[in-house]
Amino acid sequence: MPPTPRPLRLTLALAATILAVAPAGAAEPPIRVGVLAYRGGDHANAVWEPTVRYLADRFPQRGAEMVPLDLPGMDAAVAAGSVDFVLTNTGNYVELEARHGVTRIATLHSSRSGASGAAVGSALIVRAGRDDIRTLADLKGKSVMAVDPDAFGGFQIAWGAMLTAGVDPYADVKELRFSGFPVDRVAFAVRDGEVDAGVLRACVLEELAEEGRLDRAGFQVVGARTEPGFGCALSTGLYPDWPLARLANTPEDLAKAVVVALFQMPDGHPAALAGGYEGWTVPMDYQPVHGLFRSLRVGPYEHLRDVTLLDLAREHWHWLALAALALLWWAVHSLRVEHLIKVRTAELRAANRELRREMAERRRAEDTARERQKEMDHVARLSILGEMASNIAHELNQPLGAIANYARGCTRRLEAGVGSTAEFAEASRAIAAQADRAGQIIARIRDFVRKRAAQLEPADVNGAVEAALQLCEGRARSGNIPVTRDLAPGLPPVLADRVQIEQVVLNLVKNALDAMDGETEGGRGVTVHTGLDAEGRVEIAVADRGHGLSEDARARLFDPFFTTKPGGMGLGLSICRTIVESHGGHLWATDHPGGGTVVRFVLPAAEEKVDAG
Repeated sequence: MPPTPRPLRLTLALAATILAVAPAGAAEPPIRVGVLAYRGGDHANAVWEPTVRYLADRFPQRGAEMVPLDLPGMDAAVAAGSVDFVLTNTGNYVELEARHGVTRIATLHSSRSGASGAAVGSALIVRAGRDDIRTLADLKGKSVMAVDPDAFGGFQIAWGAMLTAGVDPYADVKELRFSGFPVDRVAFAVRDGEVDAGVLRACVLEELAEEGRLDRAGFQVVGARTEPGFGCALSTGLYPDWPLARLANTPEDLAKAVVVALFQMPDGHPAALAGGYEGWTVPMDYQPVHGLFRSLRVGPYEHLRDVTLLDLAREHWHWLALAALALLWWAVHSLRVEHLIKVRTAELRAANRELRREMAERRRAEDTARERQKEMDHVARLSILGEMASNIAHELNQPLGAIANYARGCTRRLEAGVGSTAEFAEASRAIAAQADRAGQIIARIRDFVRKRAAQLEPADVNGAVEAALQLCEGRARSGNIPVTRDLAPGLPPVLADRVQIEQVVLNLVKNALDAMDGETEGGRGVTVHTGLDAEGRVEIAVADRGHGLSEDARARLFDPFFTTKPGGMGLGLSICRTIVESHGGHLWATDHPGGGTVVRFVLPAAEEKVDAG
């Protein structure tokens, strides 16, 4: 028997020892590349040391070193961050990606890869002459050996193919054994008759034969198949080749430089010849690996073993039925809304065409446009109040109800002949206070909806914000949405129409409250901020923690007639932008860092406008 390579037992502790020998006083530590040594440390050094040495030559200021690891050692090294990059098999990468957030930056282009670029598969081998084992289905009742339950080409790919053939290796074979790394042990166990069949990573059988460690003619491949351009024996399909992945804490600049160096490796370089590859390519699609793991319920999908979709369907069928009905209702409602939008859009387009036809005289057209803008501003204010009418009515009912209660209390005391003058005086003061409160609410609404010409005068931005927020208080309380005020004191006044500024703030706050409907996570709410920007302009920002905006919605947010609300007209933000720009300001929207949207606008300070004039 050819000598068996020494078993790989390099784990995190040994890796840390290797990395600790870096030269003292070096400006930067060497680039550390963890390599999966599936055939032992000696084989890994022979195959991958030239590639790491190539990187060391490309980075003379830092150098590079290889750290051969087995599967547990690879996981421990990535968890501890003791390497900068990992070169590992496809399945192990997917697990590291899910568990530790590593990111593939390049994929190996093997000299034995198929026409699709995939090069990782499995070969199930038996001794030559075993006519009782021709297909994967014949493995039932036989003993099978693989290298490790987590070995991708050494077990998991074959596992998926066996399940497709109707054989569960954990239930249908006589014995399932795992040899541990290196994978060579599996081939020798089959050759010596210790097991009936073995699982090898594709091309390992050919490599052992080329090294003279076994006779290829002494083995046959179960369920042999061919893949275009792939020269090794196969029992399964092919998956993407090994990726080179960066750790989450590896600097992006270093990752880019390493990728560029690998992509620039010359054809026929000794490192590529030693590794048996032609070069490196952009990261391939690893979704087939996710599909395999999902079907096996391993790696990132191990949780699927606990509860299956069928179990969930059986347990929650009534909720699923309710969801289906809700989806059907939503579909019908969406069709209805879409029809209404099309009808309204057609009507508006027709009106727009008629308007363009009538705009023969420029001055008349400008006057008409200004009048229409005033009307739209007024209608928009009425529309906003209309949508919040129930909440405003609730606000008004509170002082009216308090007045009624105080009055009835006084009446009962008078009829009963009880109560002191001081008590009646206190009740009268309370009635007057509540009446004042109701009058203030009515006055705010009347000032807001009153149709009048724009009046530009120095205005207190914080006062306008407070007035708008008072109109929104009922809407916020009904939705249980906290509204936080972050108003900077001492802001300079702006030269503006205060009612129009209130209209803009009210519209933005209302949109933010609408975006927060259904959001129940703790700490979420709407924040209104005022302050000065870097250019000394007064800034007002309304931030929500809702569902945010898509790229398309952000690009068209201020377009007339564009809306993300079912049944909306899409005029509110367009009017807000017109108002802000007519005051010499600017209105825009950005993503909230914690989720949601921030809509802000800036206005020149009153002193700035006076100086400019």
